[in-house]
Amino acid sequence: MEELHRERQFRQISGDADMSGKLQHATITIERIYSASVERIFSTFADPQARAKWSTSSNDALVYDESDFSEGGRDLFRCGPKDDLRVKGLTTYHVIDADRCVISTEILTEGTTRLAVALNTLEFRPKATGSSLKATIQIVSFVGPDMIKGYEDGNRGALEGLARHLGENS
Repeated sequence: MEELHRERQFRQISGDADMSGKLQHATITIERIYSASVERIFSTFADPQARAKWSTSSNDALVYDESDFSEGGRDLFRCGPKDDLRVKGLTTYHVIDADRCVISTEILTEGTTRLAVALNTLEFRPKATGSSLKATIQIVSFVGPDMIKGYEDGNRGALEGLARHLGENS
């Protein structure tokens, strides 16, 4: 059985005069159950070429300009609509415990504008008939609540894309 669970806490925090009304903080938790093994899910996540294929919607694209999936390693990427990859990202991997968890930070920018900074935790857990993948994203948006919604929708879509990539029904 496939299951999608999400919990979302959202609150606005006050910032300096230039940020008031835009600075947003949220914790997003999304969990997805898969029939595949933890090892298969983890290895699919660890492969940046595979990840670029399953983690975006059909209208969007993700291109890794640099990828080092190791503790202390980083990914440099561009994403957005297929014909306009203007959002740039930097992911830094802080903890990688194979088949158990990945903890990383991510910074998104567009030109010289900082869009968001996030702490991402992925937990891979075996289940009686498959595995679960739980994503917890603690994010601050510098451009208002739409970035929070984009992170939530994007991560939910990525977990569904992973299911399709693994050959499961969404």
